[in-house]
Amino acid sequence: MKIPVIGVEAWLNDWDRLAKWDISESTIASLTMDEIRQLDGEGGATLDEEVAKATMDYGWIEGSAAFKDEVRKLYTTDIAPSRILQTNGCTGANLNALLSVVEPGDHVIAEYPTYAPLYEIPRMLGAEVEYWHIREDLGWRPDMAELRRLVRPDTKLICINNASNPTGTVLSADTIREIADIARSVGAYVLCDEVYLPMENTEDYVSLADVYEKAIVTNSISKTYSTPGARIGWVIADDQIADRIRHYRDYTMICGGVFNDTLATYVLRHRDKVLERNRKIIFGNRDIAQEWIDAQPRVSWIPPKGVSTSFVRFDIPVDDEEFCLHLIKDTGVLLVPGSRFDMPKGARLGYCARPEVLREGLRILGEELAKFD
Repeated sequence: MKIPVIGVEAWLNDWDRLAKWDISESTIASLTMDEIRQLDGEGGATLDEEVAKATMDYGWIEGSAAFKDEVRKLYTTDIAPSRILQTNGCTGANLNALLSVVEPGDHVIAEYPTYAPLYEIPRMLGAEVEYWHIREDLGWRPDMAELRRLVRPDTKLICINNASNPTGTVLSADTIREIADIARSVGAYVLCDEVYLPMENTEDYVSLADVYEKAIVTNSISKTYSTPGARIGWVIADDQIADRIRHYRDYTMICGGVFNDTLATYVLRHRDKVLERNRKIIFGNRDIAQEWIDAQPRVSWIPPKGVSTSFVRFDIPVDDEEFCLHLIKDTGVLLVPGSRFDMPKGARLGYCARPEVLREGLRILGEELAKFD
């Protein structure tokens, strides 16, 4: 079986550890273990206690009861614990969900461009994949009329990313409900990758899990909760799909690990403190980035709506990948070329790095762009 390269992951695999100024990542400034330990107000004593008494066996195969309880609190609907399955990050959640739903010949509609596995995995599994395009003229949102034209009586699955990677665009609650209505009209599932939680205009955001009975929602503690190193995510689905996912998990991961489960549960239990910290980073850093962009004649963006990933346009006479390659090799500044998302002439800007990293990375980037003047 030939598996397409995920452009963004291949790029980061090659260059991530060489970066001096990493302004490419979509995580909100990853927490250190020291910062994590301070979340409980007791210097990590509660975490230490949990770890000390843990037995390093396989643990809870599909996630501990405590973990599932914290996940349930993220949604307004009363979700049965049996419908929540722990995974290896949101990547593992998406993989296991798609393996469990998509069969050869199925009709799949996928938001495009976005995180490539949402359309490449269904294609790899033999589905007929049609793209539902995000449009720059609509603020990087898709056109609902296009979705209505694409959907068919035999549509099996619609894949979306809310908020979107790399643009940082958030679909409104009304839009999510409209997508659910369209899917419901043909009995299609909707897979929604919700790994980026918006932290502004929250009254206009809703999880698909809270509005659609055939929703498959994936998430993790990697982006919004700044703990990608734990590699813990989850998938929520109806009973039928959840049982299928259990089957595939036995092939792809077995369990998330006792320590990782404990750490993820602890982080989610103290999510209010994490979110308070991360709101300051998002809003402060977005102001830094906006001030920089306003002074740059060759850069523009549609500001992200309170999420940690963003896309910037470059007006330069060279290919975006060529420019980003020069940037990392010669200056140590890391961006992800837009072409790695099938969005040429730009780059993913991980503006939620630590502020001092963002400022220096943007300063150097500005100097390199000025050489085209």
